[in-house]
Order: sequence, then structure tokens, then C-alpha cells
Amino acid sequence: MGTLRLNRLSTRHVGPIECRVEAAECVCIHGASGSGKTLLLRAIADLDPHQGEASLDGAGCSTLPPPEWRRSVALVVAESQWWSEHVREHFAHGVNPAWLERLGLPVDAIDWQVARCSTGEKQRLALLRSLMQGPAVLLLDEPTGNLDQDSTRRVEALLDDYRQQQSAALLWVTHDPEQIRRVARRSFALRNGLLEEDLPR
Repeated sequence: MGTLRLNRLSTRHVGPIECRVEAAECVCIHGASGSGKTLLLRAIADLDPHQGEASLDGAGCSTLPPPEWRRSVALVVAESQWWSEHVREHFAHGVNPAWLERLGLPVDAIDWQVARCSTGEKQRLALLRSLMQGPAVLLLDEPTGNLDQDSTRRVEALLDDYRQQQSAALLWVTHDPEQIRRVARRSFALRNGLLEEDLPR
């Protein structure tokens, strides 16, 4: 689908950041709590004020309407937001039943009330909600942070398939070094507001 490029992107105490994530590539970011990982993802998603530019296949964030950018460059957070009573009301693009099953959720989960969902179920449903929009880039902020081992592996497998099949670029924030080894070939530490690439494994 597309290549994400960050050109001297900065926000608050983060940056300037230079980084490129190719289509069909997964890159991980790790760092201490408070280092600015979430701030960086929010700036890329154009949710917070920032300087510099993020671009998708050469089209700069600043040149596109915010809703269009956020459909193509989707942020998935650990604590998802829900604004209607039923799960189905949050899926404007419908749902892929096979993906529900792959995430360990029953097909009828789409008809549940949000209030009956556990934290982990909400996290998986929020991920699926983003995938159904077909983004070219996924900004993943601890997407398995509230999940058990089985659900974590299910999410990792689905995201890996989506990355390959859709040639999507994934920028994945995680604290888990084992997860980094499983899902990414390149990773960076965010220290003192700057990205430092880890040595090749």
C-alpha cells in the first residue's frame, strides 16, 4: 500500500525524528515509560500539534484533510474509545467474520453491547475496527498490552498477514523484547526524544 516517512517530525519533548517504514515492513519502537512513544504516534496520526512532516508515498500529512490522513494512517491504542452502546455501531465498514474468529472472538461479538466486553475483548475489537477501514499504515500503541498469551499470538498473526497481503507499513510500540523479535526485523529505542536504531540481531 504505502511507505511512511517522517521528516524532522517533532512534538513536545520528542524529535526531530527521521524515519522510514517501507510498505509491508514492521518496525518496532521501545523505550522507558514517559519517553514519548505515544506522543510520537499521536503526532504521526495528526492528533497532536507537531512540526516537520509525515508523508505516505510522498503525500504529506499537511496536504491532506485530517480525516483522509487518519483513514490511511490509523492509530490503534491500548485503551480504545467507544461512543455507542453496541459494538456493531462502531463498524461503519462492516466486519470480516473470519477475522473475528482469528482473534478468538465469536461471530456474534459484533452484536454485543460494549458494556459487556472485557478490556481484552475491546482491545481486539478496536484493532479489527481499524483493519476494516483498510489503512495503508498502522500505528500500533501496545496493541496486545491487555491480552493473554494466546490472544497476543492471534493478534500478531493477523497483523502479520495484513501487513503482507495489503503491503501495509506497521510502526509498533511495545515494551516486550520477545515480541520485537517475533514481529519486526528493525527496531528503535526512543531515548532523549530521538530514535536510536538497535543493532541487527
